[in-house]
Amino acid sequence: MIVGLFFHILAAVIWVGGMFFAHQMLRPAAGPLEAVQRLPLWRRVFERFFPVVWLAIAALLASGYGMVVWGFGGFAQIGPYVDIMQGLGIIMMMAFAHLYFAPWKRFRRALDAGDLPAAQKQLDQIRRIVGINLLLGLVTVVIGATGRHWG
Repeated sequence: MIVGLFFHILAAVIWVGGMFFAHQMLRPAAGPLEAVQRLPLWRRVFERFFPVVWLAIAALLASGYGMVVWGFGGFAQIGPYVDIMQGLGIIMMMAFAHLYFAPWKRFRRALDAGDLPAAQKQLDQIRRIVGINLLLGLVTVVIGATGRHWG
């Protein structure tokens, strides 16, 4: 159980912390840059961060379901906080998959074509999805940390 918790917490902190940094720190700092500088910067950031998110998702799924089966003794034994955490996590994973396969793909295509307005439009969509996922991630972290203490 401790190994599962280790990987689960580490993956959640990396994903949610990365979103927090990108959305709340890097985005405002990069905002004043001209599009010709800002958009390639975001591409380089996402090219490094998105593979890490895929690894975090794999670690969250493997460790989470591993703990349910081998740590808690199956789904019938888990508390409602685990169901909520699982549901929010799946929504976050689906939102990230959409982000990756739709606006991220369009962002790269537009940037490669030199169409900065189209790339900016996709970056704005990525920002909105990351903002939603950040909020869901923060709520999920709090639920995961406090859930076992619920009445």
